[in-house]
Amino acid sequence: MRDYDLTGESGRRAVEIGLAAADWYHTEVPRKEMKQLMKRRDGPAIRDSIIYYGAMIVLGGLAAWLWPSGWAVPVFLVYGVLYASGADSRWHEAGHGTAFKTPWMNTAVYHIACFMILRNPTIWRWSHARHHTDTIIVGRDPEIVTMRPPDVFKVVFLIFGLHSIDGFFKMFRYATTGLNAAEKTYVPESEHGKARRAARVWVAIFAVTFLSAFLLGSIVPLLLIGGPVIYGSWHFLLTGLLQHTGLADNVIDHRLNSRTVLMNPISRFIYWNMNYHVEHHMFPMVPYHALPALHAKIRHDLPAPNQSIAEGLGEVFGALRRQLTDKEFRIEKALPPTARPYRMDLHAEALGLPSEGVEGRTLPAE
Repeated sequence: MRDYDLTGESGRRAVEIGLAAADWYHTEVPRKEMKQLMKRRDGPAIRDSIIYYGAMIVLGGLAAWLWPSGWAVPVFLVYGVLYASGADSRWHEAGHGTAFKTPWMNTAVYHIACFMILRNPTIWRWSHARHHTDTIIVGRDPEIVTMRPPDVFKVVFLIFGLHSIDGFFKMFRYATTGLNAAEKTYVPESEHGKARRAARVWVAIFAVTFLSAFLLGSIVPLLLIGGPVIYGSWHFLLTGLLQHTGLADNVIDHRLNSRTVLMNPISRFIYWNMNYHVEHHMFPMVPYHALPALHAKIRHDLPAPNQSIAEGLGEVFGALRRQLTDKEFRIEKALPPTARPYRMDLHAEALGLPSEGVEGRTLPAE
């Protein structure tokens, strides 16, 4: 029985059997080539940031000018996707410290994007560190989106952006009572004050936004700040579901628990190449702009990527349907003949298998 509580039995068991902070499988890449792939540069992120924030300023200004005309609606919808979905990927990359070479640029974009997407910069820095250390390890990873069996209402809430309501509640909680027990398992006590201070700044910003809307007698300030995380989140939530949903948990090979999906150029720009998700988890210090090159370098050792967002989502929702009645169902991606086989001896104990004689075996059918 899976216990997703970070303070529960599954987490303790993961530590006991070595799934926590484990030695993960990596595709072999020559050191010289990996050093080149990991090279940080300011240029690509500065260019993309100028395009991204420039487009938001133009679209936001145009939408406000057109309001309350119906012509403002499609402009706000595009602005909302850039605001919420673009902030999600920029929070992520800047948080890794790889988007820019210059540290203060990463810090600035990280804090702006965290505010836009309602993710406390301190909580999520530590949460994401744990996510990479213990990716989809039950009871350890605080960023598991869909459990088994899946919560249908949660998935619907995610798709329609209603998860952001929880983000607002958490902001007030951090500003007043602080972290809960689960968050304290991965955020050091010395960092709690930082989380509280950031939340209080955010509360002040939103208070000014609501006051502006009241004084102007218009909802435009709310449509520009805060509101987009509700009406513009659908893109990043769908791409987020593609990352790990339907794949294996409690394994230490990212080829088994992460998904790479080929996407159109617009989605890739918004998503900052996080569609190369197996590659990102294997080598998280490779900057977003180098992920296509990394993919080309190691694809001989990876499952074939999904060829489109639609194909990937079909796989995801098919798996969620199966898991409603069979919580042990998971997708196992076939490896090409050039790949090193899945090493089931790395995961045998977590899967309840004998540890002898499992080299090269695949996940057993349930």
